[in-house]
Amino acid sequence: MDRDADKRKERQDRRFIKRETQTAAKYLRRLRELPGAPEGMEPFYQALERIYVQLQAVEREAGRKTVGTYCVMTPPELVYAAGAVPVKLCSGDYTAFSVGDGVVARDACPLVKAVAGFQQTGLMPAYADCALMVVPVTCDCKKKIAGLLADQCEVMTLHVPASREDVDIEDFVTQLYVLMEKLEEVTGSRISYQSLAEGFGKVGYAQYELSEFIRLKKEMLYLIRGSHAMAIMNAASYMPADVWGEALGAVNQSLRKKIAQKEAVTSKKLPRILLTGSPVVFPNVKIPLLVEEAGGIVAGDETCMGERGMWDPAVITDDSFDGMIRALANRALRPCPCPSFADNARRIYRLKQLIQENRIQGVIYHVLRGCLVYDYEYKRIEEELGSLGIPVIRLESDYNEEDIEQLRIRIEAFIELIKLKQAPEKARAAERSF
Repeated sequence: MDRDADKRKERQDRRFIKRETQTAAKYLRRLRELPGAPEGMEPFYQALERIYVQLQAVEREAGRKTVGTYCVMTPPELVYAAGAVPVKLCSGDYTAFSVGDGVVARDACPLVKAVAGFQQTGLMPAYADCALMVVPVTCDCKKKIAGLLADQCEVMTLHVPASREDVDIEDFVTQLYVLMEKLEEVTGSRISYQSLAEGFGKVGYAQYELSEFIRLKKEMLYLIRGSHAMAIMNAASYMPADVWGEALGAVNQSLRKKIAQKEAVTSKKLPRILLTGSPVVFPNVKIPLLVEEAGGIVAGDETCMGERGMWDPAVITDDSFDGMIRALANRALRPCPCPSFADNARRIYRLKQLIQENRIQGVIYHVLRGCLVYDYEYKRIEEELGSLGIPVIRLESDYNEEDIEQLRIRIEAFIELIKLKQAPEKARAAERSF
């Protein structure tokens, strides 16, 4: 009986690996085939391929442990200071989502189901390899998944407050000190002033290259496709910050050449779309790909797996050890537009800022089915952006591929709406020119 059970388990594992790697390889192939990519994209593709197709662990120096994180509110600087490598374990994997669907509550979001699926199978080295997992509790599903993950390895939760008052910041500072002690315990390395400063330097280098990447995109319209930009940002989950920063520096150099040669990805004036809402996590990149296949371009990305996760660096006003810890706490909470906060005027402000800076003509509000914190905010954002004349569409989806044609129809209609809206404006501009 045990032998039969082992054989069934082996067959199930083979089917899981085959489906998982085939799906990831398909979406990587589509990203690679999308025209107009800048030079230097291969390191990012290889990072995603290594994790999802080759099923390898995160690359790191010998002897270094990995620490899994489930939110951008976990400071990577602390992990680097402990001599470990952080790896973001939020996943958009279709096959793991299917497995997790039978493990967690039916109405849980796809991201949590995918995490549960990987935990259940134990077949993803990036997950199985972690010495510690840090789970900031931004919703009820994250709270429950922390308990599930504890069966696999040591887990620490971070309480994310509903507001950003001084007392909340102080509480988060205390939690970061507890996290520091836990990191020292699992790595066997002491976090010193020098190692923390080096952690700041490593992350700061990546943030500098990202700020340059964002600046270059704003300097020339249609410089890079949003799907390629999202591949870069998703690869950051599985690459050490300095390695990722160096690779992005090479892409930035390619983009500077494109600007000098006035070489855009298209000569057409495609509708410029901002993508916001629930995170777009590889390999679930169907929405940005559909936008760009339908004749639009994802010109802005306000999601926690995109530029939001790194665009705002920590500001050190007190260069003591405690001052650096407080800088991390402030960076995690004060500017963050995550919908887990009760008052989210910062989110509205940030969206308006991105619309202006990137000359956005329409907004796609992406909602993962079951992700209530993002879904709750849609109505207010629709009203706020509607007052600016910016059309908004809500797209609800999960990690299966059965809704692709339905999404395609709605995205194509939305892009046509933007084109029709822009046509009278072009006509009025032509009249003014006479």
